[in-house]
Amino acid sequence: MLELYWVLFIVGIILAVLTIVFGELIGGLVDGVFDIISVEGPDFMHPMTVVGGLTILGGAGILLTNYTSWEATYVLVVALVITLVSSILLYFVYIRPMRHAESSTGYSIQDLIGKVAEVSVSVPAVGFGEVIVRSGAGNANEIAASFDKIEIERGAQVVIIDVKDGIVFVSPFDLGQTKS
Repeated sequence: MLELYWVLFIVGIILAVLTIVFGELIGGLVDGVFDIISVEGPDFMHPMTVVGGLTILGGAGILLTNYTSWEATYVLVVALVITLVSSILLYFVYIRPMRHAESSTGYSIQDLIGKVAEVSVSVPAVGFGEVIVRSGAGNANEIAASFDKIEIERGAQVVIIDVKDGIVFVSPFDLGQTKS
């Protein structure tokens, strides 16, 4: 049984290194397996949880076999309990918080609807101009058209009403800033 624990431990370490290096790819493959069988994969089936559990099982089995005089069945049961508790802690203390802590500077253009922007290139009544949308990490320049079919001068504050084909349709934020 000691040989099995060593194999689990060594395979677990190798997979841990591979998971660290290729984590997103492996995570996608695990998700893909659950997609094939039309079942949504459980959130706790993160590769790091599975690989960590495998490594912990092997390590606990090795230590319990070498440093106790317990029989093999009892060692296996205790090693499984240690693995279960450790995997739960690993998931709730490290993996789950890190998944929710991801941040990105990317955005969808659809997310701009309702945002206030500033006109950087005058928007004609019919035609295109440009607006600057300020967001947390920086600014985005977007092609803009007038939603109300009125001219909007450079420097005016506008609100993004709609997005179609990569063009934001804007309306003056203050009607006093329009030109008929």
